[in-house]
Amino acid sequence: MATSLLRLSRPRRALLPISSLRLPLSTQSHAPSPSPSPSPTPSSARRLPHFLSFLAAAAAAAATGGATVALCDSGLDHHRVGGKDSTDLVVRGERKLVPQEFIDELASFLGDNMTLDYEERSFHGTPQNSFHKAVNVPDVVVFPSSQDEVQKIVMACNKYKVPIVPYGGATSLEGHTLAPHGGVCIDISLMKKIKSLNVEDMDVVVEPGVGWIELNEYLKPYGLFFPLDPGKNLAIVIKSIFTCVDGFKCMFSSHYHSLETSIEPSSYLEDGPGATIGGMCATRCSGSLAVRYGTMRDNVINLQAVLPNGDVVKTGSRARKSAAGYDLTRLIIGSEGTLGVITEVTLRLQKLPSHSVVAMCNFKTIKDAADVAIATMLSGIQVSRVELLDEVQIKAINMANGKNLPEVPTLMFEFIGTEAYALEQTLLVQKIANKHHGSGFVFVEEPDAKAELWKIRKEALWAGFAMKPDHEAMITDVCVPLSRLAECISTSKRLLDASPLTCLVIAHAGDGNFHTIILFDPSQDDQRKEAERLNHFMVHTALSMEGTCTGEHGVGTGKMKYLEKELGIESLRTMKRIKAALDPNNIMNPGKLIPPHVCI
Repeated sequence: MATSLLRLSRPRRALLPISSLRLPLSTQSHAPSPSPSPSPTPSSARRLPHFLSFLAAAAAAAATGGATVALCDSGLDHHRVGGKDSTDLVVRGERKLVPQEFIDELASFLGDNMTLDYEERSFHGTPQNSFHKAVNVPDVVVFPSSQDEVQKIVMACNKYKVPIVPYGGATSLEGHTLAPHGGVCIDISLMKKIKSLNVEDMDVVVEPGVGWIELNEYLKPYGLFFPLDPGKNLAIVIKSIFTCVDGFKCMFSSHYHSLETSIEPSSYLEDGPGATIGGMCATRCSGSLAVRYGTMRDNVINLQAVLPNGDVVKTGSRARKSAAGYDLTRLIIGSEGTLGVITEVTLRLQKLPSHSVVAMCNFKTIKDAADVAIATMLSGIQVSRVELLDEVQIKAINMANGKNLPEVPTLMFEFIGTEAYALEQTLLVQKIANKHHGSGFVFVEEPDAKAELWKIRKEALWAGFAMKPDHEAMITDVCVPLSRLAECISTSKRLLDASPLTCLVIAHAGDGNFHTIILFDPSQDDQRKEAERLNHFMVHTALSMEGTCTGEHGVGTGKMKYLEKELGIESLRTMKRIKAALDPNNIMNPGKLIPPHVCI
């Protein structure tokens, strides 16, 4: 039986009054456990103990005359995790006391849009979709509603040398939103305006907190859409009963829709909190449609960001191309919050296709399936999606949803264009599949039937969790040149299949990118180490084939240890020089992206 395995986002609780901001909150007694993989605990179950710890800490500080909040110091490089050959999944950091005037300065212009409440800080410092952990959590969470407020926050942080962690939809997978050194978490969920839509130019200007699902709903009446699809944060709830405590309603709340919908048993909660445009820029995301439309770097025309010193930079005009100066847009895209806080984005849009066909085909081996994906791309057929699911993933889908699909490697395609063109491309791919031992080729054109087929792919992760409800997932991805995809997947699969852990493979097969979901029991250290071993093998296999350690998930803290082998020390030194030039106080998301052992 599938159960709700994500901690569902909830409406932002009333924040503490300004009078409470003088309470010292960062003490060792209520810091998260440094255990590599503690089991997630519902917020309602933790509320009372943390509240009591909070009062105890406040009382102790009052008795000693303390009036400071513990944040991090400037010597961060000596305490970061994720450097060359690191196997530690718990990120540690140092903290220091920050003057009360820093808190007062934030409160002077943010008012109630900031909090020192421990539960809120812990929520923001604990990734919702990632196995990575940190010893510390943010000391302050702020909710700016404008670029001007972001600028003031950053200037205050730079003045007092307080670390900043930008925070969007929190769907990242490599520890991007951890706060190992404490500091200020800038939650941009209030910045969700669609500022202008230029239909004739096919572009839109948005604030960073806008969700990609919300944006496409807005664009649909105009016949336009934003083509990146990083995947829905979909919670499956089947025959589940939610017990609510402390008088709080069990609710499902979207950060960017500001809607609340009661959870009903035997229901699917779709279009939930998901990736935001700002976070998608920061991690250079892509998704299943990238094979046709490219990644985030190809779909952002320009952006605005607040640099570490408080300057606001606009990286370009609305022109579709430009040769004017350095390409600052693509410097910020993929920088993972280490160079600035994104406050506005201008996106390239596409026309909604007039017709589409969704097809599915089965194969005896995963190599056969990958070979068909490669042959399809080499044929020049313009597919919009090519998704590969291995036999373990199909088995999980059958178990979770009561389906009876053949438990063999499966390819899913989407073709778009006119009705005649889409059908022609479908039949051409069917011929290619037949040459590679494909069977059971089916395709559908009706909207409901297409939605039902794609549901198989969109529910893949949660179906995997349903196989092991008490497990965590190490979700990792690599990408290789297209011609090496079949070899890379086959080589990795041999090790994955031999492992005692349950491993599921999903691939954006049209561009050489594949993911593995490795399920492990967080209470068993040997399982965590086995998951890390499999992850390590996949990455080095991809690197040996001139691939990358991450096709779309980003670096964060989890993939830093592989960057020197992939890029070379000279590239990393160049990155560090850029970081040092723009952020000499190292306040922007310290401990992420650039390995700690790199020296200028």
